Amino acid sequence: MTMRKTIASVFATLSVMAAGAIPAAHAQAPDLPAKPIHIVVPFTPGGAQDIIGRAIGTKLAERIGLPVIVDNKPGAGGVIAAESVAKAAPDGTTLFLASGGAISIAPSLLGGKLTYDPARDFAPIAMLVDTPMTVAVRMDSPFKTLADLIDAARKNQGKVSFASTGNGTITHLTGEYLAQRAGVKMLHVPYRGAGPAINDTLGGQVDFIVTSVASAEAMVTGRKMRVLGTFTGRRIPSLQGAPTVTEATGLGGMEVPVWAGLLAPAKTPPAMLRRLESEVLAVCRSPAIHEQFEKLGALSTCAGAPELDRMIKADTQRWSEVIKQGGIQE
Repeated sequence: MTMRKTIASVFATLSVMAAGAIPAAHAQAPDLPAKPIHIVVPFTPGGAQDIIGRAIGTKLAERIGLPVIVDNKPGAGGVIAAESVAKAAPDGTTLFLASGGAISIAPSLLGGKLTYDPARDFAPIAMLVDTPMTVAVRMDSPFKTLADLIDAARKNQGKVSFASTGNGTITHLTGEYLAQRAGVKMLHVPYRGAGPAINDTLGGQVDFIVTSVASAEAMVTGRKMRVLGTFTGRRIPSLQGAPTVTEATGLGGMEVPVWAGLLAPAKTPPAMLRRLESEVLAVCRSPAIHEQFEKLGALSTCAGAPELDRMIKADTQRWSEVIKQGGIQE
């Protein structure tokens, strides 16, 4: 056989192989249903999670050529929204913009009152962001460092107080986690939202607040608050050199991601989940989305289903232990 015929034969063989591979590739990336995709957000419009959902939804719609609608279903710390998605048709058209409240906290806080099982009734698609927490005090607080605050709590058990956005919320549990890890008792003061919690921290009614980076940034910029520590693995540049909680205390394991990710009903076909994961990650990793998240004080994570699954399991374990040790009830 001549060299020319040999080369022609090889190319013919490759062409057949490639042609045979096309259906397989499409089998791994099925067409999405030709109807709107709904992203269920468990909070009211205008908040950070709603903005995240709308940012992802807008770019996802542009990418896949289908309408993406954000449905706000607030209430019960995200449980109402989670219930609706758990019962939705598993066809890839209903997604849940989930966070710890309804998925990794509710099982331990509410127990048998839940009508869904996060581990059984949902399938992970992709992790999107981390909206981390901080420990912040008013500018004229006597506590100059987090070590000062913990030392005072150690000497005055149960008297150093902290504000949260409500009982059983991520801000409450993060503050309790800090107290438990430091071996001290602190007085938890729950509020109905961040606004009144911040106001009373500024007014001196409580000693410190556990609040998001986004909320703390505005207070730091306005020289109303100082951040004593962030529950992150690295410092946040916008917080004017504030250390991480690990740096400030010497305690390990103080990275507490406040994750947000997309879940689907559990029986959604695996191939559909992979297609959604691929499309969502492509959107999440775009510069435009990264910039939007950064403006919210959120850290882009943009990781796949396995990473989100691991995050949920680790988060569930952490909050289960904190709730049990603290005797926390709804």
